[in-house]
Amino acid sequence: MKIAVAQTKPVTGDIQKNIGRHKILIDLAVSRGVDTIIFPELSLTGYEPPMAAAWAISPDDSRLDELSMASEEGGITIGAGVPTRHAEGTRIGMILFQPGKPRRLYAKRYLHADEEPFFVSGPADTGLIGEGNRLALAICYEISVPQHAEDAFASGAKFYVASVVKSPRNIDKALTRLSQISRDFSVPVLMANSIGQADGETCAGMTSVWNDKGQLIQQLDDTHEGILILDTDTQEATAHLSL
Repeated sequence: MKIAVAQTKPVTGDIQKNIGRHKILIDLAVSRGVDTIIFPELSLTGYEPPMAAAWAISPDDSRLDELSMASEEGGITIGAGVPTRHAEGTRIGMILFQPGKPRRLYAKRYLHADEEPFFVSGPADTGLIGEGNRLALAICYEISVPQHAEDAFASGAKFYVASVVKSPRNIDKALTRLSQISRDFSVPVLMANSIGQADGETCAGMTSVWNDKGQLIQQLDDTHEGILILDTDTQEATAHLSL
């Protein structure tokens, strides 16, 4: 199995343009035989909590049909971040597009205190996807909550993929935490981060992959869009920049 994490520079608030940019990286992943690609937190709008309610959509929004088609045609599972609208309020969502299956929503369960004025928590969900449901999803702050990883691995996860938005002031803490998760549970870990602006700060990029010993084996820089691909059989990771 090949898992990819994407590093993107969202166009703030423009879902249609961001879908087009996602498709470039999806096509790149498909050309490299990738089974699953995960994008950063709120990748389809950019991470701007005060605007999230105005930008929120439902998982069946017709604008997402392009990603459904890309999933079917490429035989690839896609996880793209977007605020989603619910009776209780706005959730930080990741829409999952899986070949031959209906769209699925994974919503961030554990919110940072700064997010609570703008979002509501998602339901309890281990977010297992992929071949044999072995891949566990996490959205940003969830990596800091020990219960999240414990629940994922108790449910049988063999890989952990974090979809985040981290700035230079908090990226080191995230990298350290994800390496620790890898060591503690002896699993490969991947992280997708954005570049560009988000919530008044610059995103740090540094999208990364660790092997099952917590060793960093591949990392992007802080300026380029692209993908990292982990071959789960060999635990080798490769970087591919977007042209």
